[in-house]
This record gives sequence, structure tokens and C-alpha cells, in this order.
Amino acid sequence: MASRRPSAVYSESSIRVLKGLEPVRQRPGMYTRTDNPLHIVQEVIDNSADEALAGHCQHIDLTLHTDGSVSVEDDGRGIPFGLHPEENAPVVELVFTRLHAGGKFDKLAGGAYSFSGGLHGVGVSVTNALSRRLEVTVWRDGQVATIAFADGEVAQPLALRKASRDDKKHGTRVRVWPDASYFDSPQLPQAELVHLLRSKAVLLPGVEVSLTVEKTGDTQRWRYAQGLRDYLLAALPAEPCIELFEGEHYAAAGDDGAAEGEGAAWCVAFTEDGAPLRESYVNLIPTPAGGTHEAGLRDGLFQAVKGFVELHGLLPKGVKLLPDDVFARASFVLSARVLDPQFQGQIKEKLNSRDALRLVSNCVRPAFELWLNQHVEQGKKLAELVIRQAQSRLRAAQKVEKKKGSGVAVLPGKLTDCESRDPARTELFLVEGDSAGGSAKMGRDKEFQAVLPLRGKVLNVWEVERDRLFANTEIHDIAVAIGVDPHGADDDADLSGLRYGKICILSDADVDGAHIQVLLLTLFYRHFPQLIARGHVFIARPPLYRIDAPARGKKPAQKIYVLDDFERDAALDKLRKDGVREGSWQISRFKGLGEMSAEQLWDTTLNPDTRRLYRVQPDDAQTVFHQLMGKGEAQARRSLMEEYGDQVEADI
Repeated sequence: MASRRPSAVYSESSIRVLKGLEPVRQRPGMYTRTDNPLHIVQEVIDNSADEALAGHCQHIDLTLHTDGSVSVEDDGRGIPFGLHPEENAPVVELVFTRLHAGGKFDKLAGGAYSFSGGLHGVGVSVTNALSRRLEVTVWRDGQVATIAFADGEVAQPLALRKASRDDKKHGTRVRVWPDASYFDSPQLPQAELVHLLRSKAVLLPGVEVSLTVEKTGDTQRWRYAQGLRDYLLAALPAEPCIELFEGEHYAAAGDDGAAEGEGAAWCVAFTEDGAPLRESYVNLIPTPAGGTHEAGLRDGLFQAVKGFVELHGLLPKGVKLLPDDVFARASFVLSARVLDPQFQGQIKEKLNSRDALRLVSNCVRPAFELWLNQHVEQGKKLAELVIRQAQSRLRAAQKVEKKKGSGVAVLPGKLTDCESRDPARTELFLVEGDSAGGSAKMGRDKEFQAVLPLRGKVLNVWEVERDRLFANTEIHDIAVAIGVDPHGADDDADLSGLRYGKICILSDADVDGAHIQVLLLTLFYRHFPQLIARGHVFIARPPLYRIDAPARGKKPAQKIYVLDDFERDAALDKLRKDGVREGSWQISRFKGLGEMSAEQLWDTTLNPDTRRLYRVQPDDAQTVFHQLMGKGEAQARRSLMEEYGDQVEADI
């Protein structure tokens, strides 16, 4: 018998610790977009925009130099360059060389920034890490400070000189030479850059933003007094708007449920034809993937229109309005201001802050209700558009029903189906256990969410032949409920019978729940790979803890749901900063989904606007699943445990 080649030695010296900015250069895609350098330049622009948002900056000037570098200059307060009291290094050096250093973590009174683009603390340090050279000039307190970096390290230490008579100003200039080796293309997309700079001017009324191209000598400048309305109308096609609704609202000191200054400004146009234009921002950061602030806008518009339609008896019999009926023909620009924004991922494309939904909805809904009741005729025109949209949706759903009405296998008895038959909207939750299934059935939206409870742990099917799959009742029920037959990775699978656009694995947030996730993923990767490849399989993330914080002053009691220990600790730190007395809160650990009420399960896990749902990616997982689930792979599993065992947290 041939001997297996021994693996490389695994010892203490095998562990490598990445220091400074090395993690960014090793895995740049985890910190920024790598198709081009626009995002690392945007990080510099955002710092200047945060100065403007704080009221300390009136000009932001970007220059594209002939040598390929980009400079951004503002007339803000200037980055401090004195020694940090704890780190004993110049602050401006720390900002550009430490991943988690910045002036935006302190949100309490007296902090440098009340509102800014996030708390990841990795912004311009990532810019520095992925640049061949970066130069900083700061004008502050009658002095001029300069420092330069190369490949993320200090190349020219901080130098200070007294400002000359002609050089007495304040602000910061950052000049960046992006390292082309980290990007698919070294060129900045000109149209995207212009759009980004113009949007900053729109969102910062009174601030002038400019773009200069050294090669041609051309300069473009943007300055808006009241920008959202003009910007939206100029960007929309020529079709006339049925209605245009704009407004803004920011919380005053003492308002319940919001910090002073939190709120939103918006402009919404409803059109009958053409592709809708939708742009949203959080503290001036563009969020192309949307998030909870957009969900709040949708909820506020829907609730106001629904109330208006019901008040005037406009809804035809048999028609039920849904939020998408109102939102489908809405174009908008939304600028939200959130004290402590939580984004999905380092590039901040999507807002995850749950409080933002309620914040924006509470701003928009009363303003729109007032507008509709002051402009009844215009409101009725809008209601007609929304009702036509709902009727069109219902007709489309009926066509799908007729097409699939015959020859369908008998659905499992324990499946609680949804009313809609439109796979673009429907969702199936595969739920661990009957008790959790009961909560899910009561908490779901029966219009588009179906629930299939699973009894016990699903069979490990990695080495089960396809023709033997249906011998297992649970797998048979899953396949019949989905409406797709088992198939292989190379098969031309027929997905025409797919009954649900999203198939969501919902299990407990503990070790047993993770095991059930792996068993179900094994089933889908092995026998339904085309469902994963086409983006139909998801994992729902229920919370592990609930934190009950007491009421204080005018602020009501809070219920905070968190996914894991890390989020729990972060939430407790935020409560301490908000002045909540140490130990006055209560922490509950959910032992399983069955312990959650229907309302809790809806708020945290089922509601599309507030839940965390992760799409299963069609990566090449064959090797890992073979090692984990194969019968003869004990040695491979041992190797995996030896390699990754120190990263596991025991759940005892």
C-alpha cells in the first residue's frame, strides 16, 4: 500500500501575525473595491465631507494630476499633528498608518464629529496601504505640517514650519498615488467620480466642490443652495412626474427614540414610465445597495398612501396594497443622518442599522400624510397609479398560477404555504423543530412567506445516491415543497417549477443550529447545486442575545437584539457611552428559536427590512464538504481541526 506524503510541519512558527497595514495589502478585497482606485480616493473625499457636515468646511477641491496622482484639499480644521497622549506618535501619522484610529468614535458631547460616515476606523489607512506614495499637508494653528508615506510606511517624518503671511489658512491636502498592482484597472472612472463629487455638493448645501484635470486645464464646480429637488428633476427622463414630494426633518433635543440632529432629507418623484432613479446616502456616504434607511422611506410612503386610500374609500374590492406597489414607480434622493451608522462590509454600500428604519419612517410618514391631505386631487392621482400597479401584480400572479396549476405533486402536510405564487417575491423558511416552526408560522407575512418545519437533523446526503434521496421523508418534503428535482452540478436543471425565489435555512444560533445548517447546505451543494448557482439559497441569522435596557429620562426602554458575543459587547459599550448605569440592563440568551415569540422572530429574523439574510455563494466548496461529510475522511477532518481549531469558540 502506497504511503501518503506527510503534510508540512505545523508548529508555533507556522502562525503568522500580520501587523500594521499588512492585512490590507494581503487581502485588499476585504477592505475596498479592487476594480479601480475610486473607493480609496472616496475615503479621502469623505473625510473632507465629514468636516463640511460638522460645519467647518466650505470648499472641497479634487485635482487629477498628470502623473496619475489625485489630490483632495479642504478648508476644514486640519488633521491634528501633535503627539497622541497614549501612543506618543503624531496624530496625523496614526490616522494614516493604524487601521482603527480616527476622530469619529467619540459620539458624546464634545466629540470632534457628531455625524460621520461610519465607525470602522479603516478609511484613509486603507488608502495609504494601497498607494505607492501618499503625501499630507496640514494648515493649522498658524503652522504648516507635512508628512509622506510610501507603501503604507512613513517615508518622510512629520515636519513643521511656521506659516508664511501668504500661507495663513486652515485645512488639509492629501495627495495619493494609487498602486496599480492592487487594482484591475488603474484608471478612475470619470463619470462615477463626477457623480460622486456632484452628489457631495447636492447633499452639502452651500459647500463648493470642484474637479480639476491638470492635463486639459478644465475645472468643474458645483454649489447648490437647495439641491435635492433640482438634482432629482435634472436626472429624471423627460416624462412628467405625477407628483413630487420633498421635505426634511431632524430630531430636536429630548425627542423620543432619536438623538438630537438625527433624521433625513428627501425628494421623491412618482412617474408612470421609465426606469426609476434611486440614490441614498448616510452621513453623505453613498449607499448603492440601499439598506434600512431606504426601507424606512418605503415604509413611510406606504403607510401614508395606504391611510389616504382607506380614508377616501379608493381601494377596489379584492385588491390589497403592498409596499412595492407604492415604491415601484418612485424615484428618490434620500439623505439620512444617523448618529452611529452600522454598515454591511468595509466599503459601506448598505446600511444595516435597524433603528434607521423607524427613524426615517417617522420622519417621512407624518410629512407625507399632511401633504396628501392638503393636496387631495394630487393624492388621488397618485392613488390611481398605485392601485394600477397592484392590479398589474395580481394579474401576473394569476398567470403564474394557471401555468403551474396541473400536474404538481401533493405538497407536504406540514408545509404552511404563502398566498403569492410569484417566485420573484416568495420565500420558504426551512425551520429547525416544530416549536420554532409554530413561532415562524405566527410571525411570518403569509402573503409571501412559507414555513416548512424539519423534525430533528436532516440526513447527511453527501454519499447518498440520488435515487435513494426520497427514502428520507424530510428530504422528500423539501424537494416537493421547492418544486425542483435533485440534479448534479453539470446537469441542465429544470427550475421552471421553482415555487420560491428564496429558500432560507433558519436554525438556532448555537452549535446544534450550525450543524443543521451544514447538513442542509450539504443537501443543496450536492443535489441542488443550480439553486445555489442562481442565488436562491440563503441563511437567516437569528439573534443569540436580547439586551433589555431601562428607560432613562425621556428615552424609553430598549430591547436590543445581537447575533453573537462580539455584537453583545459592542452594544453594551454603546449603552455605557449613552449614560446607562452599569448592570442596570438584563441580558437574555435564546436557547433556541422556539423561545422567541412570533413578534420577536418577525422583528429580528423574518422582516425583510430588518433581518440579516446571507446568500449562499456558489464557491467551489466540493473539497471542504467532502472533508467534512465524507465517510472515509477522518484524517482530513483531523487536519482541519488542527489548522483551524484555535479559531473556534466553544458553546458549552
